[in-house]
Amino acid sequence: MYKLKAAAAFDSAHFLSGYNGKCANIHGHRWTVEVTINGEELQQTGEKRGMLIDFGDLKKALRTLADSFDHTLIYEKDSLKGATLAALKDENFSLIEVPFRPTAENFARHFYELLSFQGLPVCSVTVYETPDNCAVYEISE
Repeated sequence: MYKLKAAAAFDSAHFLSGYNGKCANIHGHRWTVEVTINGEELQQTGEKRGMLIDFGDLKKALRTLADSFDHTLIYEKDSLKGATLAALKDENFSLIEVPFRPTAENFARHFYELLSFQGLPVCSVTVYETPDNCAVYEISE
């Protein structure tokens, strides 16, 4: 089994609605997303001969994903009052609504699904909320 890993980072803010602690307040992280892909066979012909996939293709997909979340406020659907949301939009803040609580665990699964949907042979996604704390999502075989 061959495995490749690539990582990308982005800065964004979030909060955990209904949480009893500091994370209930809007705060930011430098999120790092590490993706591992795997496969049994290397490409046998063409310019990518001897590669599982081109690292450039893997890095581009991951960088595009990370860039789409960079410098945004990520919030769970229905966790902000309509007036608050309207005020933030009126100020032209970058906002991303997600259908899940924006935890590292949920981001790991979300990014796994987004990258897999692009056809990448993803075996795991690790999301670091801090340099020392991360969540991993992988499908058990």
